[in-house]
Amino acid sequence: MRSILHHDLPASLVVFLIAIPLSLGIAAASGAPLIAGLVAAVVGGVVAGALGGSALQVSGPAAGLTVVVAGLVGQFGWAATAGITCAAGVVQILLGVTRIGRLALSLSPAVVHGMLAGIGVTIAVQQLHVVLGGQAQSSLIANVAALPGRLVAHHPHSVLVGVLTVAILLAWPRLPKVKVVPAPLVAVVFATALAAVWMPDVTRVNLPDQPLQELILPAIPEGTPGQIIAAVLTVALVASVESLLSAVAVDKLHNGRRSNLDRELIGQGAANAISGALGGMPVTGVIVRSSTNVAAGAKSRASAIMHGLWIAAFVLAAGSMLELIPMAALAGVLLVTGLRLVQLAHIRTLRRHDELLVYVVTAAGVAVLGLAEGVLIGLVLALVRVLYRLSRATVTATEEAGLWTVQIRGTLVFLGVSSLIKTLRSIPTGARVRVDLSVDHLDHAAYEAIEDWRRGHVARGGSVELNRLAFRAALQSTPTRRLLPWQPQAVAAPDERVLDGIRAFEESADQIRPILAKLAADGQKPTQLFITCADSRIVPNMITTTGPGDQFCVRNVGNLVPPNGSGSNSVDAAIEYAVEVLGVRSIVVCGHSHCGAAAATLEANAPAGTGLQNWLRHFEPSVRRAVGMPDIVDPATGLKLSPADKLSVANVGEQLSNLRSFPCVRKAEAEGRLELIGLWFDIGAAAARLVLDREPYLVRADEELATAGRRSIR
Repeated sequence: MRSILHHDLPASLVVFLIAIPLSLGIAAASGAPLIAGLVAAVVGGVVAGALGGSALQVSGPAAGLTVVVAGLVGQFGWAATAGITCAAGVVQILLGVTRIGRLALSLSPAVVHGMLAGIGVTIAVQQLHVVLGGQAQSSLIANVAALPGRLVAHHPHSVLVGVLTVAILLAWPRLPKVKVVPAPLVAVVFATALAAVWMPDVTRVNLPDQPLQELILPAIPEGTPGQIIAAVLTVALVASVESLLSAVAVDKLHNGRRSNLDRELIGQGAANAISGALGGMPVTGVIVRSSTNVAAGAKSRASAIMHGLWIAAFVLAAGSMLELIPMAALAGVLLVTGLRLVQLAHIRTLRRHDELLVYVVTAAGVAVLGLAEGVLIGLVLALVRVLYRLSRATVTATEEAGLWTVQIRGTLVFLGVSSLIKTLRSIPTGARVRVDLSVDHLDHAAYEAIEDWRRGHVARGGSVELNRLAFRAALQSTPTRRLLPWQPQAVAAPDERVLDGIRAFEESADQIRPILAKLAADGQKPTQLFITCADSRIVPNMITTTGPGDQFCVRNVGNLVPPNGSGSNSVDAAIEYAVEVLGVRSIVVCGHSHCGAAAATLEANAPAGTGLQNWLRHFEPSVRRAVGMPDIVDPATGLKLSPADKLSVANVGEQLSNLRSFPCVRKAEAEGRLELIGLWFDIGAAAARLVLDREPYLVRADEELATAGRRSIR
């Protein structure tokens, strides 16, 4: 409750102030009753906020659905559009329940961003007509064609209000120490005050005197079954994609619990079903409101719920104040919002990845032909480009000093086999050949083609040097980018394994060289100190999905952290350097199953008087801790851990306590700059468990309890 009062309540008021003008503007741009936008804002805040799976996402009417809703209103009328919204909500609930909602994220980013850009351009051109004092046309082409005439016959007061609104929206965030007040609120209030004093003739918001009595309830659409199904699926899919993308984006803005995307989809579906039933607009997660919510300091979903309640109270008690707002001011807000859907950062990223054509074609298709047509064209183009790339592996053969070098780059599948064979057959019979293979994927058809040619070339007196390690790695298509080009091998000579691995790294070093060059220039800035065992089966970067520069790592037998003052200079120095110099934000102590150090401690079989025996004495406090603990059960399998594994878990908790014996760790943790995390890795199950200092001692990392659990380790 204290957190709600201190964080969520103030944040809800800020989001409420920005949601009012956005909701009204989106409703006006969509051709929906203005009250429908406010209904969607209330329902999105309360229902999606209460039932959704994203703690800090705020939902309501979104600019991304403006074109869709406007088309439905023109085709079916508003009552039927509300019915379509209600049905789309039911579809979303089914997608969430069947746990396939996350598949919406499988869309190509170029198509998604192109869709938003096309919608943004359409909204901006539409609202430009309203800023000029007129009415938006039904399509982008019609709006562009009518724009010269509208410029000639513009309404000067509307233009002044709209231009002033846009200017404030662009300038306000650049002013120091005023960002706490939302720019849309400042722009609309200022434009409304100016219009009230000097411009009585501008068109203003028109709300019904009795909002609840004027709600238009949903109706069954009139049309063919195909048209109705297409409309429902369009609203459901577009709303789902926008909500899920927004939820993922919001997760990147805070350090709290990550979103449950399937639950979020259920919450969004419930909100759309209720909003449509009440005559409201479609609801989605809105990144503008959500980012404002995070920036305002919200800590839980209570902020989104309260913002919806504030809107409902304001509309019912002070709705007449909204009728003072000029429509040109709302159009100015939507004009800027639409243009911001076209993000230069996305364009630059897609250009680097050679996806700009898909983006441009999708955006143009959505803007000119319509949302469904534009997205379909974009998807087809993206698929065609994938197939083209699959068939365009680069194969070259060059000769120098009697040695032919065949270089194969890209993705080599059956579509490119004919080009491969043509190049290989151009090599003279009996020649010495070295095959330099560096591909992302190699299918069986390509594998057989190379092997057949190799056997034939050798049989005719030639020789072929083939990098077997890279060959098998490409064929097996290792999915984890962190381990490429590694594959488990059975190599007879130990030195051959090392040299093969180094050679394979050199051949793929081009992929990582830019990252390492930047790290060399900028210095290391890791986010975590990872303390784990020297066991060869533990791969820290694989467990944490980190790469070069992300992790400062300490490894020793038994993942031990002797208490401060124990004379373990190497571990002491690493901890102090990581916390005080590198400023890591978390320290992870990772134990593991089948730990040889734990087993040796229990069996007391370390050779007497050796360094190993002296080192394992640091296990003694962990042994005492384990004796006082009940049996530990794995949360996934329900099986009781062995004594050695139980000791390994207890040892993680003991080492976390030892970490707090370091003054720098205690200080950083007390100031909220450092988080201590206990982790236990089950090697056989390839499963990471969070370690608590109370029952249950192990918690699955993918459970909601994880966030609260890992912070309770004391």
